[in-house]
Amino acid sequence: MITEAEKIEILNNAKRWFTDTVASNHITNTLKLEDVKKFKVNPFLSKYLANYLTGNADPKSIARALIYPRVLGTSITTSFGTNIQKFTSNVLPAFGSTTSGIDIEFVDQVDGTKKYCQLKAGPNTINKDDVETIAGHFNNVIHLARTNGISLSYGNLIVGVIYGDNSDLSSHYNRILSQYNHPVYAGNNFWTRLTGDERFYFELIDAIGSIAIESDYSKELERVIEKLANSRSFRKYFAF
Repeated sequence: MITEAEKIEILNNAKRWFTDTVASNHITNTLKLEDVKKFKVNPFLSKYLANYLTGNADPKSIARALIYPRVLGTSITTSFGTNIQKFTSNVLPAFGSTTSGIDIEFVDQVDGTKKYCQLKAGPNTINKDDVETIAGHFNNVIHLARTNGISLSYGNLIVGVIYGDNSDLSSHYNRILSQYNHPVYAGNNFWTRLTGDERFYFELIDAIGSIAIESDYSKELERVIEKLANSRSFRKYFAF
């Protein structure tokens, strides 16, 4: 099990990584939404959604109906996934691997065996082609180990999914186990095996979640809503 000092280091690394990569991109993309041209506006749905959201269709309500799906939706999820390699190097450097095709190496705190792990972001972040790529990397590691006289089984080569639950894994992840016999551990299952701490996953979620409170992004978001709602092009588009 990791020490308290090691746990604090990982949590602090995670906060710095999220702030410098995901959150900074999130703010940059949010600031771009001051212009109505950044949206593919359906005026019928925009007024309907504004009324649905706030009970009226004044300029700020429509601006909120346009902006909220963008800033709270898929863009930040995509940013999280595309920065997964930085997560490996910035948050988990102590577990880093020099083996090609492997992100981290660690002793599994549940079963005590050495694990060679590829990290993925979430339960739906790989596609059909990724499965073959992962299996190919793992197969190369097994062949290399045999060449060097190292005993390595399929169960030693795993996929670790940073968030989610094993019951949420897509069919592509399930193929990694059913077709290629490599385990996939998601969310709390993965983090418990890495750290030996059954609460670590939830502490990590809280640590990253606290970034928005510490920086108070809500004020910046409100300013963007105000600027969009008061812009000349926005008011002209909706005839205010």
